[in-house]
Amino acid sequence: MAKKKASRSFEGKSIRVKDGVTMPEFAEVSIAGWTGTIVESGAGEAPQLIIEWDAASMAKMPESYKAHCDSQGLYSGMACLPFDQVEIQE
Repeated sequence: MAKKKASRSFEGKSIRVKDGVTMPEFAEVSIAGWTGTIVESGAGEAPQLIIEWDAASMAKMPESYKAHCDSQGLYSGMACLPFDQVEIQE
C-alpha cells in the first residue's frame, strides 16, 4: 500500500524572506527580510508559494521595480517564491 503524503497547508501563514534572496526575474532587487502572507502554495517536495507582501515590504519596494511590473502588466504586490527561500513565522 502506498504511503499518503502529509498535507501541508501554508495558506494564511506569515513569512519572512531569507537572506540573499532577490526578486525572481528582477535580480537587482534584494527582498531579504521582506515579509508577507502566503495566499497559495503548491504541492510536492519543493512547493512554490504565492506571497502577498505586507505594507512594510511594499514601502521598501523600489519605484523602478513597480514601474517594471506596470510595464509588464504584473502586480507588484505579490511574488512567487520557492519554499526554501522563506521562513514561516510562528
